[in-house]
Amino acid sequence: MKRNFLVFFALGIGVSILSLPLSAHHGNAAYDTEKKITLKGTVTQWFWANPHCVLQFDATDDSGQLVHWGAETENPTTMTHSGWTKTSFKPGDEVTVTMITVKNGKPIGRIVDVVLPNGQKLAGRVIPQLPSYNPEDPPKQ
Repeated sequence: MKRNFLVFFALGIGVSILSLPLSAHHGNAAYDTEKKITLKGTVTQWFWANPHCVLQFDATDDSGQLVHWGAETENPTTMTHSGWTKTSFKPGDEVTVTMITVKNGKPIGRIVDVVLPNGQKLAGRVIPQLPSYNPEDPPKQ
């Protein structure tokens, strides 16, 4: 009996350790969560699929160059609760996308919201960046 407990305990610890990288996948570490940008662009593709929906669009940068952007949201089930659908976008749609971008400067982001041509705003789901905890800091009032 004691041996079975030890085997299952060791297996549980092993599975827990091996699953740690999965939680990192859903973090915001790659994104500059302090800086949002808003771009007007033209939809090139809309992927309504797991694990994340992706909106691809073209927008002109400050120098007048056309840049192809990729911006992700959550999975279709989560996005359905916020009013998104498989047919929310089609190629050629003019959209205004607000997003947080990756820190390395590539044209990739996580959608905060999208304004459609008819003025409807679709809210994305951005995981908030929690402040770091330091027990030496006094509480903020």
